[in-house]
Amino acid sequence: MKRIFAAAALSIASTPALAHLNPAEHGSFAAGLSHPVFGLDHILAMVAVGLWAAALGGRAIWALPVSFVGAMMVGFAAALACMGLPFVEPMILVSVLALGLAVALSLRLPVAAAAGIVGIFALFHGHAHGGELGAAGALAFGAGFAISTALLHAVGIALALAAGRAISGSKVLQGLGWATALGGLWVIVGS
Repeated sequence: MKRIFAAAALSIASTPALAHLNPAEHGSFAAGLSHPVFGLDHILAMVAVGLWAAALGGRAIWALPVSFVGAMMVGFAAALACMGLPFVEPMILVSVLALGLAVALSLRLPVAAAAGIVGIFALFHGHAHGGELGAAGALAFGAGFAISTALLHAVGIALALAAGRAISGSKVLQGLGWATALGGLWVIVGS
C-alpha cells in the first residue's frame, strides 16, 4: 500500500524537464507519443479516466477509455480543420478537477453517461493537441498521442485495480481521486 501512495505522489509531483519532441528530429509519431506526457494536466486527466473506469467496473473499463480516445480524435480533427472550440484550456483544467472528484466521491453513473462526460472533456484535449501540431505529420502525430493516451488510461486502470487489492482499497482509490483533484487545483492556480 505504501508503494501505491509513493507512486501516486511521485507521478503527481513530477513534471517533465524537457519540451515537446521536435518532429523533424524524432519523427511525427514519436512527437505525438510523447506529447501527452509533457503536460501535468493531460497526465492527470487521462489517468483519472482509467481510475474512474475501473471504479465503475464492468463495461466502463473499456467504454470510458474508448470514448475518450475517440472523442479526442474528433477534437484533433476539428483543430486541423480550423474549427474553433471555445474555452479549450479552461475546459482541460476543469476536466482534471472534475474527473478527480468523480473518483474521489465514488460517483456512480450509468456507463453511457460517464462515457459521455469523458468524451466531452476529450474533445478539448484533442483540440489542444491539434493546435500544437506544428511541423508534425498529422496522421503519425495523432496515432502517437492516441496510443499514449490509451496507455495513460491503462495506468489509471492498473492503479485502481492495485488499490482494490489493498486493505481499504476503496479508500485508496478515493485518495487517488483526491490527489488528482488537488493536482488539478494546483495546475489551475499555477496557470
